[in-house]
Amino acid sequence: MTDAPSYYGRPIVKEPVWKPEIPIYFFTGGTAGAAATLTLAARLAGNDALARRALYVNAVAITVSPLLLIKDLGRPQRFVNMLRVFKVTSPMSVGTWIVSASGTASGIAAACELAGVLPRVKLAAETVAGLLGPFLSTYTAALVADSVVPAWHGARRELPFVFAGSSCAGAGGLVAAVTPSAVSGPARRLALAGAALELASTKAMEDRLGELVGKPYHEGSGGTYAKTAKAATAAGAALMAVAGRRRFGAIVAGSLLAAGSAFERFAVYHAGKQSAADPLATSIPQRERAKAQRNRNAKSPPTTATPKTSHAT
Repeated sequence: MTDAPSYYGRPIVKEPVWKPEIPIYFFTGGTAGAAATLTLAARLAGNDALARRALYVNAVAITVSPLLLIKDLGRPQRFVNMLRVFKVTSPMSVGTWIVSASGTASGIAAACELAGVLPRVKLAAETVAGLLGPFLSTYTAALVADSVVPAWHGARRELPFVFAGSSCAGAGGLVAAVTPSAVSGPARRLALAGAALELASTKAMEDRLGELVGKPYHEGSGGTYAKTAKAATAAGAALMAVAGRRRFGAIVAGSLLAAGSAFERFAVYHAGKQSAADPLATSIPQRERAKAQRNRNAKSPPTTATPKTSHAT
């Protein structure tokens, strides 16, 4: 019985209680963050047509994000209560403040753009949202990695890159789809770079997790979403590279990239739930780490105290 993975084969860690709104929240927040940074870059480059459309994509996504989070929390008061304190050590606390600050700035910028007023206020708001964009796109990766779920914690090095690439691919694809081809070049390049980063970092994550801990990314609901995400992202990137300069091609490619970005968040979500339910994914890596530590301790030479010498004359 000493070799049993857990007590009567029951799960060792608690399964995440998040609802399906959370992976959608991951997607919309990531899209908003990447679109906000693209808005600022386009505005500073003088590409106002691209900046305007990227701002609208950002504003829509960042408006939906807190609604999804509040729905998962159950009551709006719980979201407000998280703003009462700021804990640097808590990804949820930091993320709540990032979402609130970025959402406020994006809302102000979008209102100024729609009304055609206060250009300096609009630029200041876009600057705030744009600088917060990379953090908004990736903080959810730190949120899931800061847990005991093997498929999440074990991927803590790669998940920020997975989410960053996925965010850039989805945001770049959506902005390219709604922007005239003559001025959408930066959005297309962002989408292609994001897709490449997403696919490469996902491959690195699954390889490092190994067969046991990485199994949820290949089997069950997590595996299905992961395979679908890879296919949609790869197809969208290929189409964007070949036909992205034509409006119809950009719309189809952008839709595929956005779908791949969303599917990737669902893959991570379901992989975490499957991993928590598997006691072997927790117990075997723990035993291997303990064994490795014992071996290191056995190989390290014992320390001996050096006798003090007297220098008295």
